[in-house]
Amino acid sequence: MVEGSMTQGAGQEPVVRTATLRDFRVPPYAQTPVPPQAPGAAPHPSVPPRAPVQPAPVPHASVEPHAPAPPPLPHPGNAAAVGDELPEGYTPTERDLPVINRGDTVKIQTLPEPRPATGEGRGPLFVVGDVHGYLDELLAALGAQGLIDADGSWAAGNARLWFLGDFTDRGPDGIGVIDLVMRLSAEAAAAGGYCKALMGNHELLLIGAKRFADTPVNSGAGTATFQAAWLLNGGQKSDMDRLQDVHLQWMSRLDAVVEEDGHLLMHSDTTAYLDYGSTIEDVNDTITAILTRNDADECWDLFRKLTKRFAFRDEGGAEAVRELLTTYGGQRVVHGHSPIPYLLGEVGTEDGEDGSGPVVNGPHVYAEGLAIAMDGGVTMAGKLLVVQLPLHD
Repeated sequence: MVEGSMTQGAGQEPVVRTATLRDFRVPPYAQTPVPPQAPGAAPHPSVPPRAPVQPAPVPHASVEPHAPAPPPLPHPGNAAAVGDELPEGYTPTERDLPVINRGDTVKIQTLPEPRPATGEGRGPLFVVGDVHGYLDELLAALGAQGLIDADGSWAAGNARLWFLGDFTDRGPDGIGVIDLVMRLSAEAAAAGGYCKALMGNHELLLIGAKRFADTPVNSGAGTATFQAAWLLNGGQKSDMDRLQDVHLQWMSRLDAVVEEDGHLLMHSDTTAYLDYGSTIEDVNDTITAILTRNDADECWDLFRKLTKRFAFRDEGGAEAVRELLTTYGGQRVVHGHSPIPYLLGEVGTEDGEDGSGPVVNGPHVYAEGLAIAMDGGVTMAGKLLVVQLPLHD
């Protein structure tokens, strides 16, 4: 993560009021039972079990020239653990930070047209970066890749689609995004493909805010609560109002790491996954067990670790990626979490006066070609990325 001053959380004095979090008091909607789903709302289909897929070799892709990264900048893509001790490169969200202006360009390769399936019965592989409640942008991006039709239904046959996590917070319709992913999972399975999702740090944050609310948790710098952290990091009242048990159960069962066709998929650009197991199965089982035990302190520690970022960006970044690949397998790590403009050190201004803000047009390959970043910065006027793997030279 980037260096920055920590906004104080519950239990610390004085309370710092920001445009993102006006008060750390628990709002009324978090103190009352979640209302039932509105009449006429679409039902939530059950998610079918996933069929195992054998990975296939991946051709080596070209890489943009590696240049020393500029000093890190604070950005609204961070999720901050309120009251937590500030690890190296860790910062809270602030609303008054630079944003990217739409309409400009940045030196990122666009993606090729869909290619045929690489194995019998297996369709092409696609990944989706951080969505953060931007349902309309997600529908447009999926449609542009031919994965859904004009009605938003699965249209890609036996294609394989992975979401890299962070479905809610900051954007207008996080629950709508989750409902869409759950529905597409059922439709894709019926068509011979699949649509699956990974656990992001904002899924952990929303689960914690719902389960533990303002229950104090242990942190290195004082008292913290999931409720305060959720509000600080873009928690939306509309999402909490519509959050149901089916959503919580679905999120709680998401895997954290998976390997597909030589791509090691994970949400966060951190080596903290190594703390939870020496195999992919161990990591996923351990994280599921933590959420099942429902211990606030243990869940907080998990959220804090998976909120770390930028492990692959600077000196030693390629070695960090290699450690993950050696442990879990694969030839490349594919991740979300850290917006590409901040990995590149390119930002615009909030008022747009200089007109020089970059816009992301595709994924960012870095760390000596071993890492692919997929968070296009949709929350800061960037782009919601849906791309096909392997990347094309």
